Amino acid sequence: MLSILHRVAASAAVLCIATFFSATIFVELFGTTESIATLKSLIVWPGLFILVPSIALTGASGFALAKSRSGKLVQQKKKRMPFIAINGILVLIPCAVLLDHWASVSVFDTDFYMVQGVELLAGATNLILMGMNMIDGLRMRGRFRRPA
Repeated sequence: MLSILHRVAASAAVLCIATFFSATIFVELFGTTESIATLKSLIVWPGLFILVPSIALTGASGFALAKSRSGKLVQQKKKRMPFIAINGILVLIPCAVLLDHWASVSVFDTDFYMVQGVELLAGATNLILMGMNMIDGLRMRGRFRRPA
C-alpha cells in the first residue's frame, strides 16, 4: 500500500511541475497578459495546494520505504530529495507567489521575467531530479534496466 501511495504522489508531483512549466512557456509565447495572470493565479491556487502535499507524501513514503532497503539506487534517491525539497521551498514557492502577485497587478517588467526565468530553471531542475528518482525507482523494482 505504501509503495502505491509513493508512486501516485510522485506521479502527481511530476505532473504538476510539468504542467506548470509547459503552461508557463505556452502562455508566455501565445497568451495575453490576462491569460498570464490567470495562469499565475492557478499555479498558486489550487496548484501549490496539490503540489506541496504530493511532494511531502512522496518524500515521507519514500523515506519509509527506504528504511528496509539499501544500495546505491536508494542512496542516490536519498541524496536528491533534499535538493528537490529545498528548491521547491526556497525557490519555486516564493517565485510562484511573487509572480502571481505581480501578474495580478499587471506588473510585467524586467524583474517579473527574471524571476520567471529563475522559476523555470528551478522547475526544470526539479523535473530532472524527480525523473532521475523515478527511473531509479523503476530500476529498483526491476522494471527499467541500465543501458549496456
